[in-house]
Amino acid sequence: MSSEVAARRDAKKLVRSPSGLRMVPEHRAFSSPFGLEEPQWVPDKECPRCMQCDTKFDFITRKHHCRRCGRCFCDRCCSQKVPLPRMCFVDPVRQCAGCALVSRKEAEFYGKQLGVLVTGATFLVTVGKSESAEAMVCRLSSNQRYLVLDGDSHHEVEIARISTVQILTEGLPPGGGSPRAAGMLLQYTVPGAEGVAQLKLTAGEDATASKRQAAAWLVAMHKAAKLLYESRDQ
Repeated sequence: MSSEVAARRDAKKLVRSPSGLRMVPEHRAFSSPFGLEEPQWVPDKECPRCMQCDTKFDFITRKHHCRRCGRCFCDRCCSQKVPLPRMCFVDPVRQCAGCALVSRKEAEFYGKQLGVLVTGATFLVTVGKSESAEAMVCRLSSNQRYLVLDGDSHHEVEIARISTVQILTEGLPPGGGSPRAAGMLLQYTVPGAEGVAQLKLTAGEDATASKRQAAAWLVAMHKAAKLLYESRDQ
């Protein structure tokens, strides 16, 4: 049984989070590497005033906690209800203005780019320092925990072990503009091994549609890497 299949099986065991507002994997090890833990809420007794506008709380002005940062606000400063898939909330939840802005920016990744990664794209893949490349379909596993590469051979890289993602570009397109994404260099750690391993993904030169799909996948993977690094900093 591959690690992807095993992880998918175990990730089906969902339980309610401490707040009771979301469903999460029973074991933290099977959570999405892009996910964020629920924050510790600032205790009510420690926030007599709104942490944004400094309005004093009383029987009329109620206090509310932002589900993303856990800080305490009045209704005016924490009235937006925005989807928060990084914390596995089922429905949109109350967030302060700053957190709501960040969550909306992430919506494109979860609404579009995550699907691109799971669908996958074809690349010429060079493993380690090998001088030969193999055509492989690269995709993100449905549980978001593994990068799966399938061709004549098969590789799986745990997303949480990726340490460096570098976009490889080609020349400027006709008429100017930004360089095109032509490939990606991934460095990652291997359990029980010293140093880092690497994979080089290069978009093929075949059909135009295939190149567009590969370019979209590279952009999505770059965004995924940013979320991964942000998750580690939380």
